[in-house]
Amino acid sequence: IIMGYAQGDELVQNTNAYYRSTYVMVSKKGSGLDGVETIEDPKLADKKIGIVGGTPPSANMATAGLMKNAKNYPLMVDTRFAPSMAEVMIKDMLDGVIDVAILWGPMAGYYARESGADLTIVPLIKEKTGSRMVYRITMGVRPSDQEWKRTLNKVIRENQEEINKILFEYNVPLIDEQNKPITQ
Repeated sequence: IIMGYAQGDELVQNTNAYYRSTYVMVSKKGSGLDGVETIEDPKLADKKIGIVGGTPPSANMATAGLMKNAKNYPLMVDTRFAPSMAEVMIKDMLDGVIDVAILWGPMAGYYARESGADLTIVPLIKEKTGSRMVYRITMGVRPSDQEWKRTLNKVIRENQEEINKILFEYNVPLIDEQNKPITQ
């Protein structure tokens, strides 16, 4: 089983999605970014933006002409030797190295909560152009493991409430099929 696999990749058989989440923008409350809901917002034009290179939001930032102000963070980090890029990005924002962090919601939610700071997390669900920001997350199994896939789908279906509870405990932003935030 590959946990946390974005639906739609043909390399594996995907189970049914057990959650749906999105990339987000994280900023300090009162930083002048209140009301910003899209990467294209003019309020971001002069802000130093933390972004993980090669991710969907980086393409949208390039289209919006924001890469000149970007601080790129690595997509892959060996956390045996270095902290998670999400942890570093949130710390950099709190230290004033960047003004706003744009990253995958589950990582952002966790490290924003762990920071203990008063932060705003905005799901990027209103992007009108560029790459999609919202993904269904599944488990991946080998294409030949149809019975295993059916078993996992049953486990997901029967335990969705408990799965959501765990995701909420880790501050994962959950989005329904109409792109509305799911709350507890």
